Amino acid sequence: MTTDLSRRTLLSAAALLGLAPIAYGRQPEPTRTPKPDRTLDHLPHQHPDLVREVVGASHRNLDRVRELVTRHPALAKATWDWGFGDWESALGAASHVGNREIALYLIENGARPDLFTFAMLGDLAAVKAMIEARPGIQRTHGPHGIPLLLHARSGGDQAKPVYEYLQSLKDAGEAYKTEPLSEDEMKRLTGTYTGTGDAATVTFDIKLDRGMLHFQRPPKSALRLFHVGNGEFHPAGAPQVRLTFASGMNTPATLTIRDHDVILTAVSAR
Repeated sequence: MTTDLSRRTLLSAAALLGLAPIAYGRQPEPTRTPKPDRTLDHLPHQHPDLVREVVGASHRNLDRVRELVTRHPALAKATWDWGFGDWESALGAASHVGNREIALYLIENGARPDLFTFAMLGDLAAVKAMIEARPGIQRTHGPHGIPLLLHARSGGDQAKPVYEYLQSLKDAGEAYKTEPLSEDEMKRLTGTYTGTGDAATVTFDIKLDRGMLHFQRPPKSALRLFHVGNGEFHPAGAPQVRLTFASGMNTPATLTIRDHDVILTAVSAR
């Protein structure tokens, strides 16, 4: 078995998992560091543009990661919510794409490695110890819902022993399941939705792309939605959140978003 992965192989694996390429950190990166006066608006927190950028850059851009972390050392531990609680750390970004050099640099600067990082780096002893200490933890999904097995696969030859060990467990590579819907059924759910919550009006889009529905509130990233049945979906990386559609043939679709409690009920303009 070869584990020397090409970019095409990783993208193919991502497609099989139902993950959009944007979920692998292809979100546009800001090109400029925020001005000091903007940073002060968020004092004592780090500016969200910096956090978002370092997480995005940690997928592939070592030079930019070094620049940001040198200037703001705490960014080595930065974590960003891509949507509905799909949290990804800078180290998590490097881990799921197999960027060993960035991962090691972040760890050297204070980032906290976890099971997914050890799997990508090929640390079999650490992976085994964590799974033996907490049986079943191998079924936990990483950022964007990426399984543990795919993290080991992204580590290439250096992670081959971990990959083979996880394969033997047979449940470390479970991806999200999505129940089938016809294209016509999905098209009836697309459109621009508007709802009011917490005294604020919110507008967002439901789009159909590559056979799956996506939630997007421009200019934020699009989030893939996985159908769990009966018009109910969850977003990538946040399987506890529910987006429930109700649609008639000649009436506008409605969408209720729940994260335990109802966050928002919105109606399509179509």
